[in-house]
Amino acid sequence: MRISVTLVYSPCAREVREVALTVEQGCTAAQAVHTSGLLQEMSQAQVNALELGVWGRKIPTQHVLREYDRVELSRPLTVDPKVARRERFVRQGAKSAGLFAKRRAGAKAGY
Repeated sequence: MRISVTLVYSPCAREVREVALTVEQGCTAAQAVHTSGLLQEMSQAQVNALELGVWGRKIPTQHVLREYDRVELSRPLTVDPKVARRERFVRQGAKSAGLFAKRRAGAKAGY
């Protein structure tokens, strides 16, 4: 019996590659990734840095796939999200970002 799965990979920001596959039941995540052909365009270092997930949850490479699973290949983060948020806040300023963007007339600063 064959099952349908989807493989998703984003090589860079704002670019997503999606491959629909039909694989044998009992296929592992690693086998599906190799079948998709997405690894052929990557260097070995990039392949080693990838993390696998199904619907946003991290999985081992030996995870057995089920019907309609969405296998995601995640590359490592280049910037810590907390640091990026702080830098955006500094660039935008306290008056135009976050909780401080809208202030009632006569209210104290920060409320």
